[in-house]
Amino acid sequence: MRMLDIILKKRHGEELTKEEIDFWVKGYAAGHIPDYQVSALLMAIYFQGMTSRETADLTLAMAYSGDVVDLSAIPGIKVDKHSTGGVGDTTTLVVAPLVAACGVPVAKMSGRGLGHTGGTIDKLVSIPGFNPFQSIQDFIRIVKKTGIAVVGQTGNLVPADKMIYALRDVTGTVEHKSLIASSVMSKKIASGADAIVLDVKTGSGAFMESAEDAFSLAQEMVSVGTLVGRKTAALITDMSQPLGMAVGNALEVKEAVEILKGERTGALLDVSLILGAYMLYMAGRCSSIEQGGELIQEALHSGRGADKFRKMIHAQGGDQRAADDPSLLPLSDNVIPIKAEQAGYIYSIDARGVGQAAHILGAGRSTKEDPIDHSVGIVLSKRMGEMVRKGETLAYFYVTREDLFERAADAFKRAVVIKQERPQPKPLVYGVVTAEGIERY
Repeated sequence: MRMLDIILKKRHGEELTKEEIDFWVKGYAAGHIPDYQVSALLMAIYFQGMTSRETADLTLAMAYSGDVVDLSAIPGIKVDKHSTGGVGDTTTLVVAPLVAACGVPVAKMSGRGLGHTGGTIDKLVSIPGFNPFQSIQDFIRIVKKTGIAVVGQTGNLVPADKMIYALRDVTGTVEHKSLIASSVMSKKIASGADAIVLDVKTGSGAFMESAEDAFSLAQEMVSVGTLVGRKTAALITDMSQPLGMAVGNALEVKEAVEILKGERTGALLDVSLILGAYMLYMAGRCSSIEQGGELIQEALHSGRGADKFRKMIHAQGGDQRAADDPSLLPLSDNVIPIKAEQAGYIYSIDARGVGQAAHILGAGRSTKEDPIDHSVGIVLSKRMGEMVRKGETLAYFYVTREDLFERAADAFKRAVVIKQERPQPKPLVYGVVTAEGIERY
């Protein structure tokens, strides 16, 4: 078998066999196939596409290119949740403890973030003492004991995906649904999930800006999950503005704590409750999504979700008092308000622009080696559709380097549009994709 023949076959629009896909993925991961040949194949895939079967085979080839976590020692169906990424998207810190409080084990592996703010692991590391870097044995032990653990991905998890993604990033082949779907799903499969709930974002702060593109990507991922034997569902949710009010690592933990304590409501909670209902349903904990929603609500209002979060922090070496007292989190004490320069309605809040402002303050990283300032970020005071008076506070900036403030403030002001007319409201959830089809809301 020759790599050149595989490239030519795909260039002509033909379907690759499982053996051919395994050959090039394993060969590239082992260093036997050069970058330039894989780049040529990726470009051929970009233009000629892949069938659902090809995408499933690529997913499995990448998933089994390194470590595969075996969670069978943990009783029950293990359900994983994955978000395609957004701004102020702190759902894992809310929904994972709530689902665990309902009796469904949550064994989640998450990554560090590149972009506006850190990933889930970066947020959790802002809790004093919290250790996300557990051995697989300790990871499983913690879940069996407490019902929940959120840890960083092992270094040898899906190495082929890491290599292929890095190549896609520099060859203009990132935006292909089959390649995106296989990348996401390979990590979920390698992490040991039995069932997967996907949160596919759409809007200005999402990878898929149009709802139709988000539905299309969701269909691709659900199809792949189903073909490889994983129960999979995908919710399409709005990211036209930040999901939560906080954007920044410790600030997002603070918001999650306040939600779990019943002190805050809003879009972040609403999406978390819906995701949680689907996770319970797919784990067989309830007979309907509606019943799953009732169970999640009860876990929230009873305080059992907050208690699970507290126990997870303690089990992973963190100061569990942070689950009750967010003042223990590393938050900058230099807080600067951003005022509205005119009166009117908040017509739009570009999520990506707000994320860029937080990134300028130091809340995110551009390369994996960059440090993150966990204490900085932005807390919004207004959402789309709300009225604002001239001089009223739009947001609070948590700042450690004042030399970065003006540039961050300019980026934020460009992201917020105030007009005299009220905007049309956007749905929080556009619909759901399952193996049975699409349901639009």
